Amino acid sequence: MLTGSDLLAKVKELGDVSKSDLVRACGYVSNKKGGGERLNFTAFYESLLEAKGVSLGATGVAGIGKGGRKLSYVATVQGNGNLLIGKAYTALLDLKSGDEFEIKLGRKQIRLIPAGSEDNED
Repeated sequence: MLTGSDLLAKVKELGDVSKSDLVRACGYVSNKKGGGERLNFTAFYESLLEAKGVSLGATGVAGIGKGGRKLSYVATVQGNGNLLIGKAYTALLDLKSGDEFEIKLGRKQIRLIPAGSEDNED
């Protein structure tokens, strides 16, 4: 698995490829029990953030958020039923307006999978 400046260089080199291909090319792949391939998106994005100088701590990311608040990684359903993630979180993942995600409902969880990527954790 690539890290640091090697990871940043590889991401830049690959340019406009799919997120799955990017994760695979950077070495964030493991094998499932059944012999299939599992792409480790979380580990990839954490390494990418760290390579860009964003440190992820156990209690959240310090210094990011409005007014110096720390991110709590807790979201509350609003009165109208919407679930707002927030700008600080989307900025951490370098998400842009128009990025699309597939919503996967699991047992007591909601997973957001980038549109077009492979979800191999089922």
